[in-house]
Amino acid sequence: MDAPRTPNRTADPSQLPKARSAPTSPPAAQGRLDWRELLQWLEADGLIDEASAKYGWERCAHASGKLHALQRVALAGLKRASDGRSLDLDVLTEWLAQRAQMPYLRIDPLKVEISKIGDLMSTSYAERHRILPVAASTEAVTIATCEPFDRAWVPEMERMLRRPIELRVASPADITRYTVEFFNLARSVKHAQKSGNTGGVNQFEQLVELGRSGRALDANDAGVVQVVDWLWQYAFEQRASDIHLEPRRDMGVIRFRIDGVLHTVYQVPGSVMGAMTSRVKLLGRMDVVEKRRPQDGRIKTRRPSGDEVELRLATMPTAFGEKLVMRIFDPDVVVRDMPALGFPAHEAREWQRLTRQPNGVILVTGPTGSGKTTTLYSTLKRLATEEVNVCTIEDPIEMVEPAFNQMQVQPAIDLSFAEGLRALMRQDPDIIMVGEIRDRETADMAVQAALTGHLVLSTLHTNDAPSSITRLLELGVPSYLASATLLGVLAQRLVRTLCPHCKQPDDTFDQEAFRAAVAPWKTQSEVRPYKPVGCVECRNTGYLGRIGLYELLSCSETLRALLVRSPELAPLRAQAIKDGMKPLRLAGAIKVAEGLTTLDEVLRATPDPQR
Repeated sequence: MDAPRTPNRTADPSQLPKARSAPTSPPAAQGRLDWRELLQWLEADGLIDEASAKYGWERCAHASGKLHALQRVALAGLKRASDGRSLDLDVLTEWLAQRAQMPYLRIDPLKVEISKIGDLMSTSYAERHRILPVAASTEAVTIATCEPFDRAWVPEMERMLRRPIELRVASPADITRYTVEFFNLARSVKHAQKSGNTGGVNQFEQLVELGRSGRALDANDAGVVQVVDWLWQYAFEQRASDIHLEPRRDMGVIRFRIDGVLHTVYQVPGSVMGAMTSRVKLLGRMDVVEKRRPQDGRIKTRRPSGDEVELRLATMPTAFGEKLVMRIFDPDVVVRDMPALGFPAHEAREWQRLTRQPNGVILVTGPTGSGKTTTLYSTLKRLATEEVNVCTIEDPIEMVEPAFNQMQVQPAIDLSFAEGLRALMRQDPDIIMVGEIRDRETADMAVQAALTGHLVLSTLHTNDAPSSITRLLELGVPSYLASATLLGVLAQRLVRTLCPHCKQPDDTFDQEAFRAAVAPWKTQSEVRPYKPVGCVECRNTGYLGRIGLYELLSCSETLRALLVRSPELAPLRAQAIKDGMKPLRLAGAIKVAEGLTTLDEVLRATPDPQR
């Protein structure tokens, strides 16, 4: 390794050179960066003035010598002379990349081919040169560096890899962190693979290889334990709602669902995938040996911050082995208020009024993954005071909540929703939550519970709120009983929200298409919407996070009379709208007008109200 270059370093900050015009070409620099040079360049490029340079000199001189030069300057807390923007580490790194005339890279772990990193170089080599491989193909290898002028290692590495190297400038903090994480993960996977038999995957297309022997990979092997621990920590950091472990013909694929979209994260050998699945099943108190039938389980763990997180586990046998999905439930969501969930003020007040009624039936409807569980748990959490008894019957229990008395459906012992609800009726409940109304028996029991003075909350799977009323009738509930007990129905969807860091006004927005989408309900004659652009914060998707769309139907006296007299869907929907219900598509249009999401997202997620 070349020795770091030693620039002309003076002990007196007054001896810093005066500002000069920004260079049109990168400085003729070689070797490692020095914080003194960085301050000189910042002043030369006009990002800071002379007074700021002197202040930065004093701060950097007292910083730890173990820090990278960029980190020392970032800790000085300097402001950009032109607009007062903080010169933090990311801003400084991007500026350095421009000065070195090299592309800037914000390392996205989801896009790094971690499985190839360990084959390209050793950990010590990467740490010595402050570099990190991030992509590899047959044509080139892309390597991130925080030392853009230290390139003495490049020719040697190109000879070893027999491919050209493409350099990118990245934050030294990211390179330090991910060098440890990525190489440790790759090492753990290799260790796990070597410690077991790679040919023992249980799949339909099993290849019989003669002469192969070795013990089966164990769920408690150190490598497997480390990979699973990394997987959870990684999922929490990436805001994943689900983790998929999917066995394929040649490899196992790990995917995360983030903001409703699946992303491939990592590929591991089939034997390692099987051992990871066994490890998770073991922790979830599931039958590790049984791989032929689906199983459910749950795990409670902690984020690196110390907050508790629950994972609901579900396995399924596939042609290439056992598939495992882990759904992540954050207990913090149950303490969010209605505006935080996306409820408009009027709907939030009406929902609170409905849920504070002493008796009746309230339904929440929507497809899987639309946020029904979050809405119900958040509501029950606020209703579960010391003066009331809140009981639930679920399949399975989504999140364990101490304030509720929760019971799980057990088909093996004939404990169905209806039987569970019948048992709960003998527990002196005030509020009952039924996970889902699937059949006539459960629907009848829910109605009877409401008639006898209990508040019953449950879910259905229908397209919109009015359809839930007709679904109850289709299940066999008499119209007069539905009219007497039903308080309201909440239909909901989740749509991705635009990234606040990069969204831009959409000058090409089709106002006519917007009006057609929300007709005959109008919000504004004209809107000023935004469009997704993409940046490092949102992984170039243009979207960051999700928000709820809600359609709240409150049963007025007029609608109750109509339900008994003419229980068809079209007149019920028309009356609900006349009573003030805003259809899902209109709720989405309002979010578009507020600049929170896009029309495409709303059209994708909401049903056509004209159908």
